[in-house]
Amino acid sequence: MKIYFLLALTLLSILAFGQDYRTEFLEFCESGDTLNQIKVLKKWEKESPSDSELFTSYFNYHFMKSRKEVVTLTTDEPQGKKLVVTDSTNQPKGYIGSQIYYEDTEFQKGIDRIDEGIKLYPNRLDMRFGKIYSYGQKMDWENFTKTIKETIAYSSKNNNNWTWTNNEQYPEGEQGFLRSLQDYQLQLYNTGNDDLLTNMREIASEILKYYPEHVASLSNISITYMLTGKYDEALSSLLKAEQIDPTDFIVLSNIAHAYKLKGDNKNSIIYYKKTIEHGDEQAIQFAKQQIEELSK
Repeated sequence: MKIYFLLALTLLSILAFGQDYRTEFLEFCESGDTLNQIKVLKKWEKESPSDSELFTSYFNYHFMKSRKEVVTLTTDEPQGKKLVVTDSTNQPKGYIGSQIYYEDTEFQKGIDRIDEGIKLYPNRLDMRFGKIYSYGQKMDWENFTKTIKETIAYSSKNNNNWTWTNNEQYPEGEQGFLRSLQDYQLQLYNTGNDDLLTNMREIASEILKYYPEHVASLSNISITYMLTGKYDEALSSLLKAEQIDPTDFIVLSNIAHAYKLKGDNKNSIIYYKKTIEHGDEQAIQFAKQQIEELSK
């Protein structure tokens, strides 16, 4: 009984230390005090080297430390705040702005730490998402895509029984997981880089291996084909999506659009009429406009 009591006290002590260290670390993060951040992490590691939050904290430390900002003079207009350099006629000749990049060595230290954490706590979705986020910020789209695909594959092993910070249960389950994957594909799309349409397709195809009725992934695949002029391939995915959910008006509208791009006005009108039958007000108005144009 005494032994059990002592063990319980020891466990509570370790948990308390871990929580205190995390709180202390976050306070130093708020103030930007990297010197004290690493001091806390080293004390924490000595006290509780397998604490799950230690790995995420180390990851955040190295990731934030790897982030560098430089002032650049460029002829291409940068995003965000900038100064415009003009000539004697007040025409823009260049721009002065800041550029963010991530230093490779420090960045990799963070990746190594989070990989240690994932190995010990494979169900920690926040660790996996944090890793994906960092690759996205670094615009390392190859590793971004690879890590997403690894996470999708693992979701079939744990049946989306994910945990989050402090190893608490991730409440959103499969649907929340799939929504996040949709956001990552949108992130690739929003780059405007057509070369990354292949990455989108890879992710969507990986999802469909384990979730064959995921309509959004079929739609995503179709978009990657439509944007590259492969309308038959786009329609193949969209028609599969229609079989799964014949009332999904986004799918129906995309089918109509694909037929329109292909020059098949007859089938395009058929699917715009289906869109009117199942769509919301905005989709209905758009479909009516399209039918009017296609009927001329």
